Amino acid sequence: MELIKTSTNYKNGKFQNISFTPVLTEGYSMTVIMWDFLFKKFPRQKPTDIIPSIKTDLLKLPADSNVLVWFGHSSYFMQVGGKRFLIDPVFSGNAAPIPGNNKSFKGTDIYTAADMPEIDCLLITHDHYDHLDYETVIALKDKVKTVICGLGVGSHFEHWGFDKNVIIEKDWNEHVTLDKGFTIHTAPARHFSGRGFTR
Repeated sequence: MELIKTSTNYKNGKFQNISFTPVLTEGYSMTVIMWDFLFKKFPRQKPTDIIPSIKTDLLKLPADSNVLVWFGHSSYFMQVGGKRFLIDPVFSGNAAPIPGNNKSFKGTDIYTAADMPEIDCLLITHDHYDHLDYETVIALKDKVKTVICGLGVGSHFEHWGFDKNVIIEKDWNEHVTLDKGFTIHTAPARHFSGRGFTR
């Protein structure tokens, strides 16, 4: 918390976007959004069939091969220069605190944590349920060497039993230098963080 308080992006008890970003689109209210969600039907919100996908055996990839595998939404596996990166993995099939509330589309749910090799660096962009999945990170815990995340997100990992020495938290416009000449730069986003009703 002390580190968060030193951030120039943290004001009035929460992180602020660089550009003004209203919580709701102009002309909308939470009442209208809830009404639409509960009572309106919107066409073409879900695929009508299984999304085509190919499952790569990540455990058998040669260490010197450079690959990028997209799992859907913001989840990726990258192997570059012999290093393995996993970004925002969600393998539980559900991206919400309530089971079955935000299920993966068929075809994007073909990987599990067991399919992942040892991960040099787990990158978590923010702590929304569709980016930071408790079930997935717990299943990956023994495979992850380093976790890099935004300020405040590391507290989830500490609470879930990760060794605090493997967690690196960074603010926007900072960087992390890894071995073998790798540097990870943290860039601003126009979004918000928080789980449940707390931002």
